[in-house]
Amino acid sequence: MNIPKSGLPRVVIIGGGFGGVSLAKELRDQEVQVVLIDKHNYHTFQPLLYQVSTGGLEPDSIAYPLRKILQDSPNNYFRLAEVLEIKPEENSVETDIGEIGYDYLVLATGSKTNFFGNTNIEKNAMAMKTVPQSLNLRSLILENFEDALLTDDLNKREALMNFVIVGGGPTGVELAGALAEIKKGILPKDYPDLDTRIAQINLIQGSDRLLATMSEPASKKAEIFLKKLGVNVYKNMRVTDYDGYNVSTNVDDSFEAATLIWAAGVQGATIKGLNAEDIIVRGNRVKVDEFNKVIGFDNVFAIGDIAIMQSKNEPYGHPMVAQPAMQQGRHLGANILRLLSKKALVPFKYNDKGSMATVGRNKAVVDMKKFKFQGVFAWFVWMFVHLFFLIGFRNRVVVFVNWVYNYVRFDREARLIIRPYKKNKGL
Repeated sequence: MNIPKSGLPRVVIIGGGFGGVSLAKELRDQEVQVVLIDKHNYHTFQPLLYQVSTGGLEPDSIAYPLRKILQDSPNNYFRLAEVLEIKPEENSVETDIGEIGYDYLVLATGSKTNFFGNTNIEKNAMAMKTVPQSLNLRSLILENFEDALLTDDLNKREALMNFVIVGGGPTGVELAGALAEIKKGILPKDYPDLDTRIAQINLIQGSDRLLATMSEPASKKAEIFLKKLGVNVYKNMRVTDYDGYNVSTNVDDSFEAATLIWAAGVQGATIKGLNAEDIIVRGNRVKVDEFNKVIGFDNVFAIGDIAIMQSKNEPYGHPMVAQPAMQQGRHLGANILRLLSKKALVPFKYNDKGSMATVGRNKAVVDMKKFKFQGVFAWFVWMFVHLFFLIGFRNRVVVFVNWVYNYVRFDREARLIIRPYKKNKGL
């Protein structure tokens, strides 16, 4: 990989997400050599991917170059590569551009969409975990309306304008709200010769309430907000199959839709080489101890979505969201420095700062330790928090300006088909 030889201990970090970036920052300017490996050359602010999909933001607003994060650190290196296998017995990592040895290895590979073994859904549904996937979804949404304008087949037109979102977590709720606002405020202006009233946004949740990880008041209020926006909310319903046109469920209801967006679950993005049954557990996550050390290894760690730190209070590990990853990254960085100084490691303790979701203009729900609130104030809190955690001053300014413009004009300027996306719609 053409990494300079050094007398410093080498820490190899796989993944430039929230955890990997936080760890790299913590080790910046320390007496260690840091090598960050990712198959993309940018960090993605995943909580705002849905706004790229719905034309609210361009992808460069929520992406930040990984090299720029490391550029002022002389002992930090980035390599654009895909990791193929971990070889812990050799203390090395095999990638598509060569092998690299390590003194300490950190897995921060994050998560990927979990289709729960349904190959038809995986083949025909749209996922939204990466920038390319979000751009594909944006193109498909816009192309569907263009196609609906051209067809004389009423059933086909309705299917093209029918959107099914599977999963009532924050991603599904926020996406449903954004699509409902597009239907209400943008489609009638963009397509005056198309009866956009027939467009349907359907949100399907497998359990008895939306936002199941949040409080009951937040769940109920989010559902009220969505229904006021015209979203069809279905609870205690599971999608069992999708062929690109017909959506089958576990109940009598079925749908005809050209677009099914899968937001029903994620699983750890594991890498070949750590496949022992006692290490890879529920959700395809890597089991770690209280120091984020992979069970059975002395110099291999895992942080963020890929890691599951089970305890009496957290039998299923920490939630697969940004905050645990960032906290674990910073904490592990300090622990690695303690390790090098032959000091005792400090156990990780998660500080749950709360959770939130936005449903649309002036509509959000926020759960904090001592306070729970919904509505306009929650919406402003949601915006402030997301702006604060964006990486890069430019990105914060661009996102803020876009939000202000969209709010004042009730518009989404980024509804562009930059690269056409073609899928078999089953039509």
